[in-house]
Amino acid sequence: MLRWLQALMPKEEKFFDLFERHAKIALEGAQTLRAVLDGGHKVPALCEAVIRIENDADDVSREVLLALRRSFITPFDRGDIHGLINDMDDAVDQMRQTVKAIELFDVTEFDPNMVRIGDLIIETARIALETMPLLRAINSNAQKINLANEHIVRLEEESDVLYMKGLKELYQAHKDDRPMAYIVGKEVYSHLEKVVDCFENVANRMSGILLEHL
Repeated sequence: MLRWLQALMPKEEKFFDLFERHAKIALEGAQTLRAVLDGGHKVPALCEAVIRIENDADDVSREVLLALRRSFITPFDRGDIHGLINDMDDAVDQMRQTVKAIELFDVTEFDPNMVRIGDLIIETARIALETMPLLRAINSNAQKINLANEHIVRLEEESDVLYMKGLKELYQAHKDDRPMAYIVGKEVYSHLEKVVDCFENVANRMSGILLEHL
């Protein structure tokens, strides 16, 4: 009976597998969102692709939460597991919110600063993916995890600068004759910047988990 029960229990490694799977999906979402920002006739199809990717990420998140309910032993605090997968899922969800806004306003051309923020989103997603396997041996990988998290924080600061620069340029370009163009552009900028913010939250969560294990 005991062996049968143990066979049903999610193994500790399952959480790491799921974190890494979700991070791969997040990177795919980031790359697809960046393709959206190239503009043109492919924008609607690429937006729909981001939405499908977000659905895949949701499926992984549900697996994590189900495994958490079924597990007696977890690799680290249950609250941290729940928080980390939520932070990761928020990033992909914000990608979805971005393309929904793009679809709503029928945007097919994007400012250079939007494109640059899209590049930063890919970079933060890539770092998050590379960092997830390090959580399997968190103490021995402490320095690498810290460096990765610091890198994400710096990228988020860069995105803040691009966000403000982009808004200023939008305002100057459209303040006299096209106020709606400013409103739409501001909406897109806001969503893009929030994606990077979400990856910073992932970095902060990993830093918190690391502190608890040192």
